[in-house]
Amino acid sequence: MPASPSLGRRLMTTATWPLGVSLTSWDYLWRTTPLHRRELPGAEADDAAPALPSGVSTERLQAAGDGVGTLFRRRYRARIRNARLDAAALVARITDDPNVVAPTEFARFTKVHGGEGPMQVGDEYLVRMPGPWNGPVRVVARTPTSLRLATLQGHLEAGQLELRAEDDDGGGLCCTIESWARSGDRLSRLLYQNLRMAKEVQLHMWTSVLERAARVAGGRLTGGIDIETHRVDAAEDAGDGDQVDGRRRLSDPSAKRMLDELHDKALNFEPGDPSTFTPERGWKVDQYCQLLPPEPPGDPVPGGSWEVACGLMRNYEFADPSIVRAVYHPDRPLEERDMLLEAPFLGMRFHFGVRVGGVRDEVRDVDGRQVRVWGWNYRTLQGHLEMGQMDYEVWKWLDRGDVEFRACRFSRRASVGNPVVRLGLWLFGRRQQMKFAHHACERMARLTEEALAGGSVPAGVPRAGDLIEVARR
Repeated sequence: MPASPSLGRRLMTTATWPLGVSLTSWDYLWRTTPLHRRELPGAEADDAAPALPSGVSTERLQAAGDGVGTLFRRRYRARIRNARLDAAALVARITDDPNVVAPTEFARFTKVHGGEGPMQVGDEYLVRMPGPWNGPVRVVARTPTSLRLATLQGHLEAGQLELRAEDDDGGGLCCTIESWARSGDRLSRLLYQNLRMAKEVQLHMWTSVLERAARVAGGRLTGGIDIETHRVDAAEDAGDGDQVDGRRRLSDPSAKRMLDELHDKALNFEPGDPSTFTPERGWKVDQYCQLLPPEPPGDPVPGGSWEVACGLMRNYEFADPSIVRAVYHPDRPLEERDMLLEAPFLGMRFHFGVRVGGVRDEVRDVDGRQVRVWGWNYRTLQGHLEMGQMDYEVWKWLDRGDVEFRACRFSRRASVGNPVVRLGLWLFGRRQQMKFAHHACERMARLTEEALAGGSVPAGVPRAGDLIEVARR
């Protein structure tokens, strides 16, 4: 796995970035290289990113299909005359140290995974800029005259970029940078398409690389830099169009990949008796109870409030999709379910993995009263911002017929390396937790009432009188 930058590195980068931005902005304003820019309509079939070579790892890859908004295919091309290096020698120099062509006063390549020496397929780099702007990439292709990078999760963009050089008949060089990418998330799209900030930073970055490549080759640019953009507009944001009742369809390739990766992840805490997870031991404990439409006393009524609420709970439809969305394999038993939870917040998307830890269907004795209970819980996996367990249950008091939706959570913050995310958790985490729970209770009551009024019961619910085996608790 890529190594996290040290505290000293983060502080140094943060301290020098304002100066770097000032210098690169000054350089941008006084640029003398002619830029020939044009933008044309594109088509998905013609402008999609090239297929990855066989055998390349797709773990944590952020492909163009995983991004949001418009797909941009952009090509920067420059001719270099009087070069002392040929195409292969120039690319070899760049793969030895990509910082020889990077505008290092603003952005610097740091290898975080891979062996010593030149770029090899599988190596990972971080294009270091402060705060949320670091760009993780992986080398996915390498030839004597080209190299190709793919973005990883957390990058501002989702896609691929290729640098290649060619010897021309006149003894010069042609150097090209071509990218196929969408914005990595909604905040990135805001910066790129609406405010145009990231777009201009990107343009300055790659035109600067071509200018430096000319110097490394020992030649001079001729005719300026040609920049051609093919724009493939999206009918709707990637991801949002694949929502059904708050659940993303498994046709979404990013959802599929991230969900499947949960299989190999362990819990990020040691489970045990829920009664031992107390505030005195550093855990936050929350309990919520929402009254649902009552039934007559006795066993749950077929098609009644209890059955309907159980179905909504099984399918995770009680969760407000504006706060949390769920991705899972609906054809797998609930007790074997891994779930990918997506939390949209401030234009960004955060993903958390959880695993169902138990399903229960039983009659309990509570203070001398009998209550029919069906419920399940999930537990947090490695990479989650929190540690803990969330239990959801539907209760029916058999003596009076009252029906309740209950949620109980014990949790505490997990170790989070990113200081920006830590700050966000400190400012908004607890409030979002409570907002999710309150909205879930209100939504459960509303959806239950609507289902009863329409006479429909969600598919796959435990029917009245049918007890299922209690799984691990």
